[in-house]
Amino acid sequence: MPFLLVLTGLTTAAIGTWRSYGAARLAVAPLVHLGERTRTALDAGLPVHERSRVRLFVRRVTLSIAWLVIGFYGLFLASVGIVGR
Repeated sequence: MPFLLVLTGLTTAAIGTWRSYGAARLAVAPLVHLGERTRTALDAGLPVHERSRVRLFVRRVTLSIAWLVIGFYGLFLASVGIVGR
């Protein structure tokens, strides 16, 4: 059983951190690029919480943090498996 915990924990940690990295890259990408002039001009007149870039950024950062929490849970499983030997 400890071997199974270590194996699934390391797998979960690897997948969670990789998906978190991917989601973080997607969140930061629109902030680096200028985007379309028309959409930027339209978004400038809206309140900050209603802008599409801001909402997309918050959604992707939340997803990235959720994947990171799953990765840390995988590390927890691996540490429980190591201690259980």
